[in-house]
Amino acid sequence: MNMKSSFTKLALIASLLGAASALSAQSADGIFTKVDENPVPVRTVAPKASSDATGLVAVVCVIDEDGKVMQADVSKSTNGELDKSALEAVKGWSFKPAKKDGKAVKVRITIPMRFEGNA
Repeated sequence: MNMKSSFTKLALIASLLGAASALSAQSADGIFTKVDENPVPVRTVAPKASSDATGLVAVVCVIDEDGKVMQADVSKSTNGELDKSALEAVKGWSFKPAKKDGKAVKVRITIPMRFEGNA
């Protein structure tokens, strides 16, 4: 599987994960986890990693009302050597913002990033 098709699939997964990870409507810091419309990636950046690196990195990020990544942290990883590449890539993504009651809102989502090397 080539890197471009992997990221097309990741973008789709990212947009769907917002609904799957919803636990409550809004946290004390004003960040939603359950929204009417999930954020949709409009620009993705492929992570840069060595060609033989493999693993999965789950990046939890906060998307602001303008669709920009405000914060990104690794929540789970099968290969710590890939964490930095995953974080740098996600910070370059932009989204169509999430909406709640017709208004753009901040939202917390999880983006899984799979590294498959040159397998």
